[in-house]
Amino acid sequence: MEQYKKDFIDFMVDCEVLKFGDFVTKSGRKTPFFVNTGFYRTGTQLRRLGGYYARAIEGKFGFDFDVLFGPAYKGIPLTVAATTAISELYDKDIRYCSNRKEVKDHGDKGILLGSPIADGDRIVIIEDVTTAGTSIAETLPIIRAQGNVDVLGLVVSVDRMERGQGTKSALQEIEEKYGLKTTAIVTMAEVVEHLYGREYKGKVVIDDAIKAAIDAYYEQYGA
Repeated sequence: MEQYKKDFIDFMVDCEVLKFGDFVTKSGRKTPFFVNTGFYRTGTQLRRLGGYYARAIEGKFGFDFDVLFGPAYKGIPLTVAATTAISELYDKDIRYCSNRKEVKDHGDKGILLGSPIADGDRIVIIEDVTTAGTSIAETLPIIRAQGNVDVLGLVVSVDRMERGQGTKSALQEIEEKYGLKTTAIVTMAEVVEHLYGREYKGKVVIDDAIKAAIDAYYEQYGA
């Protein structure tokens, strides 16, 4: 596993973004782990987060695209942080764009904020975590309504590696249904590999009991 992935996993633990216990996902599944990017709350955290996304984007897509699109609301700071990091780390100027939940009818009118989208633009979508692919189904029509564009793919922070609507993972379903490439900074398999039985800052984050709960979850919901 690459060092930046290990650093990112530790970073999620430090920011309390990655938690283990008893949770319920938006899709109603009881899960022993939860990823909440709403806990990235400082400028320093967002700066580091953008850097991790930039590494993942560079590895999968390179920077031969025009716009990084972050669906409202969580995607808004993600797309700003990532495009800033791409500029700083790789000296590439990628435009950022997000949608509004409600169309603005005065001033800077329309459904978009940030960069406009034009015919011929190549677009990558950035999100936090995808469990069932619902957000993509809502986001793609908004993007494609702006013009004749090419949506290349999707990058998320963590691939939960669980079934989406069918037997395959949500990211696999998105690839097959929409013809997009997908990637994640890390997968849950990498998270478990890095944290299981390892003491981090005086505590074993994934002990035998949590590992057993994760294994049981994947027996039921794993892709």
